[in-house]
Amino acid sequence: MPRLGVNIDHVATLRNARYRADIDAVSAEPDPVLAAHEAVLGGADIITVHLREDRRHIHDRDLLLLSQLVRVKLNLEMAATDEMVGIACRVQPHTAMLVPEGRGEVTTEGGLDVAGQADRLKAVVQSLHDAGLIVSAFIDADTRQIEAAATAGFDICEVHTGPYARAFARAGGDMARDELLAELDKVADAGEDIMGANMRFNAGHALNYHNVGPIAALPGIGELHIGHAIVSRAIFTGLRAAVREMKDLMVQAASYG
Repeated sequence: MPRLGVNIDHVATLRNARYRADIDAVSAEPDPVLAAHEAVLGGADIITVHLREDRRHIHDRDLLLLSQLVRVKLNLEMAATDEMVGIACRVQPHTAMLVPEGRGEVTTEGGLDVAGQADRLKAVVQSLHDAGLIVSAFIDADTRQIEAAATAGFDICEVHTGPYARAFARAGGDMARDELLAELDKVADAGEDIMGANMRFNAGHALNYHNVGPIAALPGIGELHIGHAIVSRAIFTGLRAAVREMKDLMVQAASYG
């Protein structure tokens, strides 16, 4: 059964909407650290955060406290920059996941081009390995990128499920639609290639309570990283309940296969 990684970036986004200049204020809320606690009580196996270069949501203070207080796996999404490598080596999350990063994007769009910067990323992966970290690449479901990730020494590939999620929405979840089946097959085939290259197979991006089932049921998938859908539902149900509901859906899907 895949493990659930809950991305709490959007909790920090809400806090920063009012307290960006003073996130250490006693009144600064909601606190991502408390959100992590609630997520774990709801069944989260992993806490995921993305420390962006512009610090638009998660700040260094958040990452440091989470590294000290979270008792489950901590997954740090990060750009492959010298600054971020230094932070990861110092803070020591359990996993460092390299992602593409653009200042103008609302969220991460598209996978990391490992093939186009293979030599540099190989050096980054080695630096993170030397610090004792497990290293993951967020990539599209593309054989060329999978092969490059294996050559660069990545331990894990997380497949970008955005195209699948868009196809699911267009098809209204009708699994008889060829377009939707084709996108699901791309993720499944990528997973087989990843595992065939002796890397771990994870997935994430734009997964929600409606489309998560078919992805959670894929053979060999290790982790699903989900953020926006869970935080959105938490507005109405509370974070603990929102995480628990997502975890239950994943368990059911994995059980049915």
